[in-house]
Amino acid sequence: MARDTADTLRKGDVVSNESLANLLKEERRFAPPAELAAAANVTAEAYEQAKADRLGFWAEQARRLTWNTEPNETLDWSNPPFAKWFQDGTLNVAYNCVDRHVEAGNGDRVAIHFEGEPGDSRAITYAELKDEVSRAANALLELGVRQGDRVAVYMPMIPETAVAMLACARIGAAHSVVFGGFSADALATRIKDADAKVVITADGGWRRGKPSALKPAVDEALTKVDGVEHVLVVRRTAQDVDWTDGRDIWWHEITERQPAEHTPEAFEAEQPLFILYTSGTTGKPKGILHTSGGYLTQVAYTHHAVFDLKPETDVYWCTADVGWVTGHSYIVYGPLANGATQVMYEGTPDTPHQGRFWEIVQKYGVTILYTAPTVIRMFMKWGDDIPAKFDLSSLRVLGSVGEPINPEAWIWYRDRIGAGAKPVVDTWWQTETGAIMISPLPGVTETKPGSAQVPLPGIAATVVDDEGNEVPSGGGGYLVLTEPWPSMLRTIWGDDERFVDTYWSRFQGKYFAGDGAKKDDDGDIWLLGRVDDVMLVSGHNISTTEVESALVSHPKVAEAAVVGAADETTGQAIVAFVILRGSASEDEGLVDELRNHVGATLGPIAKPKRVLPVAELPKTRSGKIMRRLLRDVAENRDLGDVTTLTDAGVMDLIQAKLPSARSESE
Repeated sequence: MARDTADTLRKGDVVSNESLANLLKEERRFAPPAELAAAANVTAEAYEQAKADRLGFWAEQARRLTWNTEPNETLDWSNPPFAKWFQDGTLNVAYNCVDRHVEAGNGDRVAIHFEGEPGDSRAITYAELKDEVSRAANALLELGVRQGDRVAVYMPMIPETAVAMLACARIGAAHSVVFGGFSADALATRIKDADAKVVITADGGWRRGKPSALKPAVDEALTKVDGVEHVLVVRRTAQDVDWTDGRDIWWHEITERQPAEHTPEAFEAEQPLFILYTSGTTGKPKGILHTSGGYLTQVAYTHHAVFDLKPETDVYWCTADVGWVTGHSYIVYGPLANGATQVMYEGTPDTPHQGRFWEIVQKYGVTILYTAPTVIRMFMKWGDDIPAKFDLSSLRVLGSVGEPINPEAWIWYRDRIGAGAKPVVDTWWQTETGAIMISPLPGVTETKPGSAQVPLPGIAATVVDDEGNEVPSGGGGYLVLTEPWPSMLRTIWGDDERFVDTYWSRFQGKYFAGDGAKKDDDGDIWLLGRVDDVMLVSGHNISTTEVESALVSHPKVAEAAVVGAADETTGQAIVAFVILRGSASEDEGLVDELRNHVGATLGPIAKPKRVLPVAELPKTRSGKIMRRLLRDVAENRDLGDVTTLTDAGVMDLIQAKLPSARSESE
């Protein structure tokens, strides 16, 4: 369940454990397929090895990589929570993902099967990928990018996105990938915070049968920030774009004139690899910093272990966008470090038809599929007859990533897509953790629908109560990590204090993940969702503060409160309660106007499903908005305790208004 996390609860904040321990019992169990278990990459022995010597276990996994200087020190935890893994070792991440496979004689192996939404396709071998990454690295060097610089990447789901990331890694520049659906303002904020020197973008990408422009958002963003010297533009859709001479450069023009040879330099293991921004409840996104050696060790190992990858025979497909951490770890770095052959798809699941995903599985003989519960529920909604039209017999492992997957969607995934026989690995991790932390192992674990189950070998995770004490089996509380791990975030870019305060202050000596969780009677972990005010919509965490700020920026809105309400398709839907300015009237079309305003300000993913104008918001005497009560209203539940409100009658007025919002939808 990879996700971003918001600034979490500090000591003294109270969340009832009763509200977290509300999971129904799940009795269904599924043993690993015998054939898979017999040849599994990782067996139960790994848990015992890691338990006996956790650091020795990770030192062994680091040897999966090629090091220029082998590390002697596994972990420096002398200044917690600032970890250093394999710090005396040196390596080049791009070399590990590309060159070494060519040198091993696998240059003809396909690295990426690219499937464009319009139906165009490309097969890029490791030898070809090496040449493209080398040319891109040489191009960045020509533009003055050097070790330690930052490069912003704002791209569609095309191979050049992965090439750009690897080119940055090759020369020691940290990349900051910004999801292509974000607005110009969101892009500008991230470019400014990272102090990016170069932006890599495209004219656009294909989405739902139409070209979706990206370059205009970059042009607008750069009117708000200084310091960007060049914009590299990939030609994908052939849309007309505005051009700034001297700043803007066509990707193909600068890369085609570069040599296909570039000698990768070895960098220290703690060399910054990338910054990835995640929402925070303060409104300012947090730049999560990941470094090189530890991160690559864990993403490579977990990709090998959780998906049982056999690079000689498997065809792997992660359906995430590279703009999110899942795309970083399980499209670019993990699979390529392991020499995998994978599919990259540009478009949406229903373009040009609702069977597009299964058509791709059939076309490429996909054996490992990693997708989100939101997508699975969408497929369920469309009907069993659609996947039944395609040959899905190549599939052997199914993965789930995003919000917690409900048991019935898990069962549908296994039965309809996995023919009732293929293991489902439900993975929990975050932008901050960098790699999968909790997951079944397909050749070891007796799986339970809806549960991520147990920490992976070498990972220390548990559930604690309000006082930080581990809860017994059957108890609920907060998910925490109790020991450092190789792919952990090193800090928040430019703000060590916020890093400590956000992740390490709630429970002494423990990383608080921001999620509620429960242990079942077997001690397996079930995720119960977030315990703060970040909304999880279609697998993407969105800050309530950012949406509220966007609403208040509209001239008709004086105040706003936003909550996430349970939604059958998207996991959570954004519901906004707004107080209008005195001169504004609740006229026809206002709701659509406000929804569209948020979409234009923050991007379509943040557009509220419902907007409800109200006379007042429920507030405590200290002025805090009680979003918990608004969630109760939005989900048609009985109200919780209202005794702390300044005016309890406000809730009656809000409940009376709710029916007018129920017709609003995407």
